[in-house]
Amino acid sequence: MKKLNETIMQFFEWYLKPEDNLWNKTINEASYLSSIGITSVWLPPAYKGASGINDTGYGVYDMYDLGEFDQKGCIRTKYGTKKEYLEAIKVLKANNISVLADIVFNHRLGADEFENVIAVEDDPVNRNNSISEPRTIKAWTKFNFDGRGSTYSNFKWNWTHFHGVDWDDITQKKSVYKFYGKDWDSDVDRENGNYDYLMGADVDFNNVNVVNELISWAKWYVETSHIDGFRMDAVKHIRASFLKTFLSTLRDDLEQKLFTIGEYWSGDIETLKNFIKETKSSMSLFDVPLHYNLFNASNSNGHYDMRRIFDGTLVKSKPELAITFVDNHDTEPGQSLESWVQDWFKPLAYALILLRNIGTPCVFYGDYYGIPEKKFKGKKDLLEKLILARKRFAYGNEVDYFDDPNIIGWTREGSFDHPNSGMAVIMSDGPDGCKAMNVGKKLAGSLLYDYLGNVNEPVYVDDEGNGIFYTRARSVSVWVLREDEMK
Repeated sequence: MKKLNETIMQFFEWYLKPEDNLWNKTINEASYLSSIGITSVWLPPAYKGASGINDTGYGVYDMYDLGEFDQKGCIRTKYGTKKEYLEAIKVLKANNISVLADIVFNHRLGADEFENVIAVEDDPVNRNNSISEPRTIKAWTKFNFDGRGSTYSNFKWNWTHFHGVDWDDITQKKSVYKFYGKDWDSDVDRENGNYDYLMGADVDFNNVNVVNELISWAKWYVETSHIDGFRMDAVKHIRASFLKTFLSTLRDDLEQKLFTIGEYWSGDIETLKNFIKETKSSMSLFDVPLHYNLFNASNSNGHYDMRRIFDGTLVKSKPELAITFVDNHDTEPGQSLESWVQDWFKPLAYALILLRNIGTPCVFYGDYYGIPEKKFKGKKDLLEKLILARKRFAYGNEVDYFDDPNIIGWTREGSFDHPNSGMAVIMSDGPDGCKAMNVGKKLAGSLLYDYLGNVNEPVYVDDEGNGIFYTRARSVSVWVLREDEMK
């Protein structure tokens, strides 16, 4: 699946409404996205959630219902029907765009019935400590799927398939309840002592029947939808050894690469590296540490040391597995991991992930198309230019000029396989400024202009490839060949 200058787009944001008909919008936008340089699209969870037509898909109820059965008050999902979903994938692939499907294995919500289960209450901030004696609770753990019946699978979930829940219907109390005789998985994140439990009915990956069912479902899903890979939700809460086995089994049985990105939400690079080791590098990861660097830089009023923007990041230590991003559906305003990169810094942030030679960038739908719910208009024109710049110019050897706390830059020397390629990028989180940089022999003796239009005057590059490149305050400029000099 890996392509030269691959660019992923996360094609959804949290506040989309059912009337936005995302699957149909995907169909309509596929050709355009391909033309500007999008090579992969990450689509949201496509199956029926507990909140029916209003569920984003992360409150997963029935993974076999892709908008086909009358369950949870609707047939379609928030994004459309199964027929529309499959058509969207077909059209994307016809436009040479690979498709990543979002899958949520950690939990289930919206059970059809409760069961009486013996459980102990664990300390929510230290799940290694129990704070009650075993007692009977009423847990919502029985999933009958009456609207689907046994179509595609006759597997019905019950309490034995879960570790625990967060609600006792007897006492009407929310807490962390672990089913008696079970243990939280050990190879998960250490936050809260043990971060196996996240929400809802927590899936037990030690249960052989569960593991077999999830592998069976995944085979059915790939064969039904013809997706190319996965974005795996909440992997810090899932047993690492299961994830490694799941992906290797699926890849072997289906004889597909199934490119996979894991969402391990941690700003600590050592934690991410340990997970990569435990899963034998079986998946890429979102570069959460870089996101926080970008977020902090945008909130530092010009006092962030831009020379350190890549310190402690995955793209610096494991670039081949790093999926770089600026924001996503969880970081947007009002969401659980809110850490929205400030508007003024977005152009700089996207230049940092789109125009460099390592890492695979992921562009957020909300940044591109906007978030009407939060009155954010988006930056379609800017991001289109940056994605096109990546497609057209971002090739060749890279030389960094990270020698000033406010003004940094780099050059790409271009490739003869890509006519007119090569560039100089310069940005400032503070005042106007300039920097002497060398763009290499391919662009020597030429006039370069600011592709983003932030600086009007062209820059002359001498016969050795040297030039003085400018940027405005709190801005970024991307210097490339003038259109009239392109061959």
